[in-house]
Amino acid sequence: MVTLLDTTDPKPRLRHPEKASRPDTPYLPKPPWLRVRAPGSQGFSHTHKIMRDHSLTTVCEEAACPNIGECWEKRHATMMIMGDICTRACAFCNVATGRPGQLDADEPARVGDAVARLGLEHVVVTSVDRDDLADGGAQHFSETIAAIRRLAPQTTIEVLTPDFLRKDGALDVVIAARPDVFNHNLETVPGLYPKIRPGARYFHSLRLLQRAKEIDARTFTKSGIMVGLGETREAVLQVMDDLRSADVDFLTIGQYLQPTRKHAAIERYVTPEEFEALATTAYAKGFLQVSASPLTRSSYHAGDDFRRLREAREARLAV
Repeated sequence: MVTLLDTTDPKPRLRHPEKASRPDTPYLPKPPWLRVRAPGSQGFSHTHKIMRDHSLTTVCEEAACPNIGECWEKRHATMMIMGDICTRACAFCNVATGRPGQLDADEPARVGDAVARLGLEHVVVTSVDRDDLADGGAQHFSETIAAIRRLAPQTTIEVLTPDFLRKDGALDVVIAARPDVFNHNLETVPGLYPKIRPGARYFHSLRLLQRAKEIDARTFTKSGIMVGLGETREAVLQVMDDLRSADVDFLTIGQYLQPTRKHAAIERYVTPEEFEALATTAYAKGFLQVSASPLTRSSYHAGDDFRRLREAREARLAV
């Protein structure tokens, strides 16, 4: 059954209306290495309260991230700005699809205050796709970065942006705000885009990452893919080569987990040993930092990874 957004509405709206008529996909039971502890610690409750007190949305909740218990216990939350309704309908994503509302002009300041109250050393800010906006939401990203710099000046900032498809100049606005890390996920191999990411274009996303580094060489660039969707190892290795050609510094690889039976099916669970082998190969291809494991997500352990990323660049420059 497709999850409902609001069961108190007399005419409840489907979270994924475009998927409602699809047949259920097969269910593949999770292996032991994907079991996680249920959330419920004091730290989790504290993070939850700050998010609600500031009326903020998190990708941790909207994307049904399996790591929410661990991350929120440590007061690490990934902010999702510009609402909780996406204009895209990717086959893998749990974020609701539909027509978004107007931007909240006060949201950047609330994000900055929440970051300060959580005492974050590093924060990841992402968003839904906003194809309805002339700039794709680039200015809102810029204002959010500025608010965090003002209210939590010691916090390093990572942005995980949409692809800004057909939004000329949007990337320049985001990079001009000087995030420490610019992240945009390719999500999967190019051959699976028509099925998994139909609203996006692989080579546009690749070029976006390349241009981010061209605009400001000081900015770390990062991208990630999911595995278990039916891709071949050869296709994953080609994505690695493509990302290195675009001078991307940091690669994440994680297991795809099916949000509902209406989403794309899991073709297989990739073993921890296979993830280790992919990480070894990625480092050999020249990435400064690689995170590859069944539970890896873009913002999982992002602060620790950023420190290692910075150290790796310094070590390479010192040679």
